[in-house]
Amino acid sequence: MTGSPRILAFAGSTREASYNKRLIRVAAEGARAAGAEVTVIDLRDYPMPLYDGDLEASQGLPENALRLKRLFMEHGGLLISAPEYNSGISAVLKNAIDWVSRKGRDDRPLAAYADKVAGLMAASPGALGGVRGLFQVRQILTTLGVLVIPQQRAVSRAAEAFDDAGALKDATERAAVEGIGARVADLVRRLTGEL
Repeated sequence: MTGSPRILAFAGSTREASYNKRLIRVAAEGARAAGAEVTVIDLRDYPMPLYDGDLEASQGLPENALRLKRLFMEHGGLLISAPEYNSGISAVLKNAIDWVSRKGRDDRPLAAYADKVAGLMAASPGALGGVRGLFQVRQILTTLGVLVIPQQRAVSRAAEAFDDAGALKDATERAAVEGIGARVADLVRRLTGEL
């Protein structure tokens, strides 16, 4: 898939049966259908200490933070399914964003976020679908210089929204989430000149 837009996709949850992990796979399929090369990761595979400036100063970035930052830098787009915990962003997602934002020895500040396009979504058992947390994720990423597409999706009552195979039952919901993946793929393609 030479020349295909490269997109990194992940959920801001480490729970094995996370609704947001299911949702990110739907968006990833939309991006793939639009011609993107998608790397789906699990933040559980990148355990990191809580961000600590003293730790960074004395030891540098943890190995998993460096691995994750490299992945961010190798991809032009991000798909993030962000769970809402107590009306806000999950700690594991915020911690990952913070570590990845740190300047490395050989790169410029916020290099992992430069020229990135992101699509956001959330799934929650509640009636609002995680939309309150999405506002926070959008604000954080925009501040870091990421172009966050206006389309987003908050899937409410997530316990009933997915079938046994992890697919969204509602065709309109599924098309909207796949559309986020496709839109990110299209914008990355346009911004990198891969038309």
